[in-house]
Amino acid sequence: MSASTTIKKFGLEKAFQFLYKDPENNLIKLIDWADKFSNGEFPSQRAAVRAAFTDPENAYYPYVRHMINEVDPDVLTTIAVNFFINANLVGWDKQEKLRNQYHCNIPWAILLDPTSACNLHCVGCWAAEYGNKLNLSFDEIDDIIRQGKEMGVYLYIYTGGEPLVRKKDIIKLCEKHSDCVFLCFTNGTLIDDAFADEMLRVRNFVPAISLEGFREATNSRRGSGVYERVIMAMDRLRKRKLLYGISSCYTSANWDSITSEEYYDMLIEKGAYFIWYFHYMPVGNDASPELLPTPEQRETVYRRIRDYRSRKPLFAMDFQNDAEFVGGCIAGGRRYMHINANGDVDPCVFIHYSDSNIREKTLLETMRSPLFQAYHDGQPFNENMMQPCPMLENPMKLRAMVEKTGAKSTDMQSPETADHLCSKCDGYAACWAPKAEEIWEARKEQKARENAGEEQ
Repeated sequence: MSASTTIKKFGLEKAFQFLYKDPENNLIKLIDWADKFSNGEFPSQRAAVRAAFTDPENAYYPYVRHMINEVDPDVLTTIAVNFFINANLVGWDKQEKLRNQYHCNIPWAILLDPTSACNLHCVGCWAAEYGNKLNLSFDEIDDIIRQGKEMGVYLYIYTGGEPLVRKKDIIKLCEKHSDCVFLCFTNGTLIDDAFADEMLRVRNFVPAISLEGFREATNSRRGSGVYERVIMAMDRLRKRKLLYGISSCYTSANWDSITSEEYYDMLIEKGAYFIWYFHYMPVGNDASPELLPTPEQRETVYRRIRDYRSRKPLFAMDFQNDAEFVGGCIAGGRRYMHINANGDVDPCVFIHYSDSNIREKTLLETMRSPLFQAYHDGQPFNENMMQPCPMLENPMKLRAMVEKTGAKSTDMQSPETADHLCSKCDGYAACWAPKAEEIWEARKEQKARENAGEEQ
């Protein structure tokens, strides 16, 4: 660790110690210090943070106090140091150096499946199609993280399968790589008291619990009693003052329920700190295209989430509709990539084609493979940020990349051709395009007015 990094890490730790001595008064002093040493950079972001710290009418005013008062101080400090110092300040410089040196994508986060096994059998789960016999060994995951850190990656996200089937290894990896943040998409049913205590001990593990909505919707898809077990897990985490969030996938069947104000308020009441909304993807030979939202449904989801973000204390990310904030598709290593339990490196957790395996190539070699270079050279796949995906909104782009690079399906049980997958998206893309154009043009006009106001 360089001297400057050590100073920054030490400074952030001291800032948190100072904050906890007198949160109300010291919050303002901290943002004053940040302004003083910012050199004028990021004015809009600093203004937003100041408003959240100081304005009782701001939606995130209670959110900030919720986090300070309801998250264990050691957990919050560890996550903040690992995220802001390691994953961003330190990591970004390493990533940029390699991007410039090799003219390829270098990820900010790595998603990986420790196992394809799961303790549930959810209706329509594409992960289950891999079967339950595939696993990355502890040493393989450890080596992925080692290689990742050499490239500047300090954020690792477990998917599956159900990652917590491997909870002992996951805790060991948290211990060994205490400078990283580990997020985990989980059904939540394996978060018992013992595991929650381990989370509190290692401090750098954050679960995102999958919910389909309320009791009836969750239990009908995931099994009887699952909703009740998830609520118990949320209570365990809150009791120990641990960070956690929610993951919800919206379809034509459940979009209204899981974007309702009632659902949002329930999550706030249960102490969740964030929610990731995912658009349904018709992945797999047996996927149901009729579950794809209509243009009107997707637009309503878009508007509801943005409305809630402006007035409710829960941080929401809308994976498909927030592309404008990250410049389009982030897959293919541009900001993230995915490694399945067989070691295949997919460009996206939803797009199961690969020309590389971590048992045969290094991560850096994979980033320079034909498929990942095709992503690098093709991004953004659409100038309209409401049409970011090379599969869902631009299916001709995925067809072309797979054909050009010779990438193969990584589905072990029922390989799906790119043409079969994309054919399920063709009609959706055509129907969505006019609405996407309408929304994006209005959004550009809004941003132009906002920028003009800032310049005055």
